[in-house]
Amino acid sequence: MKIISVGEILWDIIGQEEHLGGAPFNFAVQASRLGHEVLFVSGVGDDARGQRAVEQAQALGLSTDYIKKVMGFPTGIAMVDLDADGQLSFQVQRPAAYDRVALTEQDIIAITGQQPDWIYFGTLQQTSSSARELTERLINNNPRARRFYDVNLRPDGYNPTLVEELSLQATVLKLNEFEANTMARWFNLPVDSIEDFCRQAAGRFGWQAVAVTRGADGCALFMGDAFHESPGVRIQVADAVGAGDAFSAAFLHGLSADWPAARVADFANQVGAIVAGRPGATPDGTLDDIQPAAME
Repeated sequence: MKIISVGEILWDIIGQEEHLGGAPFNFAVQASRLGHEVLFVSGVGDDARGQRAVEQAQALGLSTDYIKKVMGFPTGIAMVDLDADGQLSFQVQRPAAYDRVALTEQDIIAITGQQPDWIYFGTLQQTSSSARELTERLINNNPRARRFYDVNLRPDGYNPTLVEELSLQATVLKLNEFEANTMARWFNLPVDSIEDFCRQAAGRFGWQAVAVTRGADGCALFMGDAFHESPGVRIQVADAVGAGDAFSAAFLHGLSADWPAARVADFANQVGAIVAGRPGATPDGTLDDIQPAAME
């Protein structure tokens, strides 16, 4: 597949360590590792963190053609706190360079010429009006591309109107239990049953599939008319940074391979769990423990 991933690239600051991340970046790395061609669209500042981000993206195998240097804005950072169970809270510093990324007309033409199969986006960057306009243009210029929306709510980085607009544009959606409960409250959807939520939300917004991640309890997946709950993979959590993004890449991989819901859910759980068991958002060897046949 060819995938456009548009969104934030930033440094997750955990204690004294900095790890390159941002959900769309993490997703792009993991989708690339799964064998797909990813065009990652974002921005970095004219600063040391920006230079290191570009160098590390290249080292991870991503094309940096559309990671643009944005003058006057710093490379993004997020302060990450981990609780005793490895769960996360974020303080994202904004505005950042990824909020102001711009592509040239030649860039737009080149991307459109690639005939992408999917366009991936989240919520955080889309609160920037300029980033929203760019994403709209990419969607409009590539009407055959399906849209993958990772809800991924961050403090001060969302509002109900925006989430509704993005949900209506999505072909496929991924969210966690908190986000599902939040959307249920906003849009008068069921809260007592994940299956009822998935079925009614998919009908309302026109999704072909939706996945709800449940941390240690695994995930729920609705595809077509099939609903499947997959139990979690028991691991010792190092940190959960990037686990949901790896899940998203594996979810999209299985979905596009026309796997049945149960196989997609189990595979995505495995990939997410491996990342949660290792430090950082895109640890080396993420897929080493997955049997090759599982990815075919």
